[in-house]
Formats: sequence, C-alpha cells, structure tokens
Amino acid sequence: MLCNGLGRHDAARDAARRVFERDAVGHQALATAELAEAASRTGDSSLVSVALDRFEVRAAATPNAWTRGLTARLRALAGIEPHRHHRESIDLLAGTPLRVEVARGHLLHGEWLRREGHRAEAREHLRTAHDLLAAMGLEAFADRARRELLATGETVRKRTAEPTGELTPQELQIAALAREGFSNPEIGTRLFLSPRTVEWHLRKIFGKLGISSRRQLRDTALAH
Repeated sequence: MLCNGLGRHDAARDAARRVFERDAVGHQALATAELAEAASRTGDSSLVSVALDRFEVRAAATPNAWTRGLTARLRALAGIEPHRHHRESIDLLAGTPLRVEVARGHLLHGEWLRREGHRAEAREHLRTAHDLLAAMGLEAFADRARRELLATGETVRKRTAEPTGELTPQELQIAALAREGFSNPEIGTRLFLSPRTVEWHLRKIFGKLGISSRRQLRDTALAH
C-alpha cells in the first residue's frame, strides 16, 4: 500500500504478489486490490486479469458494498468499461465507512480521465481525492493526487505538517489507554480501530510528544 501511494508500483506489485500467491487468509482481498492497481500501472494486464478473476470469486461468496465496490474497481483497472466501473466503484464504496477507499477511487478515476484527455472531469476527481487524502493524513497518496493535478495544469499548495505538541481528542484517548498498558489490539477493540491504525496514531503521538516508547508516556505531561 505504501509503495502504491509513493508511485513505486513495481515494488508494490512484487510485495502484493507474494501475499497473493500464498493465498494468505485475512489479507487476500486487500492484497489482491493492491496487486491489481500496481500491475495496471506497470503494464502487466495479464496479472490484473488474474487478480480480477480471484476477486470476483471471493466477492460472489461474500457480496456486500465493499467487495462489489472493489470488484468494479478491478474491472476498471482491467480495462473493462473503465469510466462506468470507476464511477460504480466510487458510488458503492461511498455507502461504506471506508473513506480511504472512496478517496483512492477518486484518485484512480481522476488518473484514468487525465490519461484519456478529459482534463476538466479529471480535475474534479483529483481535487476530491487530494482533499480527502490530505485530511486523513495519507501524505503519499495525497501527493500522488497533487502531482496528477499539476499534470492537468492546476496548481495545488502542498499541505503543511500539523503543529506538534497538540494531541487530538482521539490521540489523547489512545495515549491514555497505551499508558495504562493496553496493547494495540485491545485499544483498537475499545475504539473500533484496527491495530495498525492504532500503531499509526501512536507514532504520531510519540512524535508530537518528543518520545519514542510507551514507557515514556508515564513521564510526559500527559500523566498529569
């Protein structure tokens, strides 16, 4: 995912393919979507088709807005009525809590539109993608959207870093639970977040507080 965000699609393809080929339980759907995106950007159309075939089978077994939305995205990446399927994917994912996937859907659609020469329509999707991704702190993907907007002739100011030292309400919750000794999965369960999201927030918290470990949380002003 990181390499797709950075535009290092060859590295993303190779990393996702390892998970895809192992058919790892619990990670297969996400890895397949990342693989299809990376393969489409490296010109490996046969690998995109293989990813789509597997995803369609899984989506048929568990049909919901998320799997249907990603299936539509993979069809677009495979070159099957891209305009229609990109729009369908965004509409389906908009009905889920997965804001990241909605933003990435706008990014992919905007990229495709720009390459097809539809600059005005591309700008709409790319602006939406940039605003959503920047607001969520997904800097690599936001910068990818910014570069695409620049390619359409539109100037976008790069978002400045957040002021350090001030924790958001959610970061305060996570920091307090971490200080009490709860693990990332336990914190995630209480706050309805994935363990990886908790880990990401903790890295931001440590940076803002100028510390490097949970143990140091007890020695900061947070303890008071």
